[in-house]
This record gives sequence, C-alpha cells and structure tokens, in this order.
Amino acid sequence: MPLGTRLALGLGALALAVFAVVGAVTVKSMEDYLARRMDDQMATTQVSLKKEYDRSRNLKSSVYGWYSALYDVRDGQPRPLDTSGLPDDSADSAEFAAVAQRVIGGEEPAFRTGYLDGLGAYRLRGCEVSDGVVMVSAAPMRDITTTMRQLVLVEVAAFALALVAFVVIGRAVLRRGLQPLSDMARTAHDITSHDLTDSAQLPVRAHGDGGGVEVEELRTAFNTMLEHIDTSLAARTAAEQRLRRFIADASHELRTPLTSIRGYADLFRYAAANAPEERAAHLEKLRSEAARMTVLLDDLLLLARLDAAEVETPLRLSDDDLVALVHEAADAFRASRPTHPLSVTAPPGPVRLVFDPVRLRQVVDNLLTNAAVHTPAGTAVSLSLSTPPGRVVLRVSDSGPGIPAADQGRIFDRFYRVDDSRTRDRGGSGLGLAVVRSLVVAHGGTVELDSGPGSTVFSVELPRLRHGGSAA
Repeated sequence: MPLGTRLALGLGALALAVFAVVGAVTVKSMEDYLARRMDDQMATTQVSLKKEYDRSRNLKSSVYGWYSALYDVRDGQPRPLDTSGLPDDSADSAEFAAVAQRVIGGEEPAFRTGYLDGLGAYRLRGCEVSDGVVMVSAAPMRDITTTMRQLVLVEVAAFALALVAFVVIGRAVLRRGLQPLSDMARTAHDITSHDLTDSAQLPVRAHGDGGGVEVEELRTAFNTMLEHIDTSLAARTAAEQRLRRFIADASHELRTPLTSIRGYADLFRYAAANAPEERAAHLEKLRSEAARMTVLLDDLLLLARLDAAEVETPLRLSDDDLVALVHEAADAFRASRPTHPLSVTAPPGPVRLVFDPVRLRQVVDNLLTNAAVHTPAGTAVSLSLSTPPGRVVLRVSDSGPGIPAADQGRIFDRFYRVDDSRTRDRGGSGLGLAVVRSLVVAHGGTVELDSGPGSTVFSVELPRLRHGGSAA
C-alpha cells in the first residue's frame, strides 16, 4: 500500500477517534442540559398542581400530559392520598411510591427515571408540598429521546461525511506533498548504465511548490548525491581507461628493449663462437638496452608512487637554493648536449625554497632534454628563473619548430609522443613530460606549455613556501 494511502488512513482513524469523543461529549452534554430543563419545568409544574389541588381537590387535570400523585408520609410510609392524577388502570403506582419513599429518606427533591407500562420512559420527581404530604410527578421523556436520537443521527452523518472528505482531501494533499519522494524513486529506477546526467536529476523548485522545506532539502541532497556518484563513476571510468592504456603502453615499451636484448644476446652467442671481435659491440648494445629499460622502469615506479601520494609522498623536502640547482642543471646540459647552446637567466643571489632537490632537478633535466631531443642541432635553448611575489617560475624555452596545436593537449600524457618513430630511435620513453607534470603537481605547482613555430616555452610555477607551509 502506498505511503500516502497509509498516512491518509492513519489520519482518518485518528479523526474517527476524535469525532467519536466529540460526539459522545456533545450528546452527553445535550442530554444533561435537556434533563435539567425538564427538572426545572417539573418543579414549576408541581407548584401549579399544588395550587390547583388546594382549590379543587383534584389532580386529574394534569398539564402537558404529565401524571401526578399525592402521598401521606406522616407515619414514615407513603400512603396514597390522591392518585387521581395517575393514568387509568396504571400498574405503575409503585414507581411513584418509590420516589415518595426516597423523599421520606431525606432526599429532596428526589428523581427517578422509570418506565410506565404502555407509556414508555418517564422522568419522576418527588418533593414535599406541605406537612406530611409528598407530591410525585412524572413527565414523558419522548421529546428528549427523540431529540437525542436525531442529534446522534445528525452527528453520525456529519462526521461520516467529514471523515470521507478528510481522507480524500488528505490523500490528495499527501500525494502532492510526497510527489518529490515519488520523483526520487522514479529517478532512481530510471538511472541505468551509469547515466547520471542532468536529465536524471530532480528539478529544484521554490518553497511551496510541494513538499516543504524538508523535502526541498532532501531533493537537494539527492541531487548532490547523484552528482557525487556521477563524478565518482566518471573518475573511476577514466582511471580504468588510463590504467588499461597505461598497461598496454607499458607492455609495448617493455617489449621493445626486451626484444632487443634477446636479439643481441643471440648475436652475442653467435659472435662468441664465430667472431670474437664482435662481442664488445654486442655487449655494449645489451648494456644500452638494459639501461633504457631501467630508465623506463624507474619512471614507471616514480609515476606509480606519485599516483599514490595520498598515502605516502615520494618527495623528500628541504629548504634549499633553487639558483644553485638551475646552474647545476645547466652545466650538466652543456656537457651532455654541446650541439645546443644554452643561456641561463637567474637572480644573482640565492632563492630559498622548500622542495625535493633530486626530483626538481629531474624536472629541469627532463625539460632541457626534451628541448634538445625534439629540435635540430644548433637550436638555442634558454633556462630562466624568476621570483614573482609569493612564487617562483622556471621557464625552459627553445627556438625549434614548435609543437603542433593538435598535440599540445596531450603532450603531458604518459607514453604520448609527437613523433613516435623519431623519438623512440633517440631513446625517449614518452614518460619524461608525464614525470615532469606529476612531480610539479606533487610540489603544489603547475606546468604549462606555450608553443608555436619558432618558440616553445614550458613554464613551471611553484609556491614559495617555508617550512610549515607558510608563504615566503
């Protein structure tokens, strides 16, 4: 059974109990009110009957169709004094005598509700009208009974209609108020294949459009939950895709040096048997391919550790001089790449910064190597360090042919190469720039590329922090 129906029926049961209590109290109050009015009217009537009896010595002319009798109670027992006011052939004189006996007992006025044979319910009242004389009168209760019966019927009919209206209208109001919950349930059922786009979310309505503040908050929380689920699923899907691509690329990259090592090993075995003078050349090739695979594995391990930096950071931070690191990297580049003239621009004094000297040196070396590998001999390369307020900026630029615009968006992806064949021949693994970005991000910085024909600039921006994370 729907929640709205259950709530409406529950409210209907509560309303029925309230109606029953109100009806019972109303009927009882009305009955007591009519009984008091009858008692007052009987008292007035008995005074009139006493006066008439004193004048005519006859009680038969009773008013309003009531009945009366006089009893002598001087000896402690009610003895009929005048019963002419009783109905003809009435066998109910005992009812009147019982009321008279109660007056003798000290109860005055005395009341009793009795049933007279063939006449129905009557209200009897007895009181002393003179010394030793008690008058007992009986008034019919037909009017009170009829009035109470009609009142009960009217209340039952009115309460029944009110109850039906209450349940029907309450069900409609509850259905409207619970509509957002139905929308949430329908949306939850409609979500398939991880489709948590904006079309799957609930519309945000203004207050008063249904459900109230509480349901509005629930709707907002539901949409927020969908957004979080959507983001989590998208992130997980992207991570799975990256992982599959990473495994495929890593397998491909590792297969190449392993195939080469196996081939050179076979050549070495052949040369050892037939041409010993070739062994040195084959051994050098084996060492070269092993070194290439070692670099690749080291880069893969570093990237894996950077990906898991939330658990354990792979950086060893210290307060060091960035200017000295720039000059050391420049000297190493000049020694290993004499075909590419390098210019260095840096502040004259030390620039203190909290960083990992080994890893940041790796960033600079990778950027310089990338500039040399992808540009022809004689291309000028520059390395600069500047210190804007609150940060430091490292720039590595070259005057080479530039990077095509179609490749710039993926230049930092793992195993991505602008020119696959040429880069592989030169020993590149396609991980250098990916390592650069991951290390810079691990330091809390950013790396950007600005490239066009004749100019390529990699800019590394790092926050200038002291120990404890405060700005310098």
